[in-house]
Amino acid sequence: MRVGSTDPVATAACAELAETAGPDPEARTPGRCEDCEALGEQNWAHLRMCLSCGHVGCCDSSPHRHATAHFEQTGHPVMRSHEPGESWRWCYRHAEMG
Repeated sequence: MRVGSTDPVATAACAELAETAGPDPEARTPGRCEDCEALGEQNWAHLRMCLSCGHVGCCDSSPHRHATAHFEQTGHPVMRSHEPGESWRWCYRHAEMG
């Protein structure tokens, strides 16, 4: 069942996560939050990369929450952790981890 859902119909696999199962795009700013860097800041907790375009943004524990802001601005639904040793993905549209 999807996070936050009590609807049994919502147990179907997230199509967006399935679509991003192939190779990842090239990170636009490897190891750095693109938007924080543009602001001249380096105050982020963890990095997330958009699997539609390679945008690297800071996580929701960071002051600016640029990864979520990128989803809200573009509608690109899936990101993955851009932290060393992590490979989990998240679909914003369905609040589902993959």
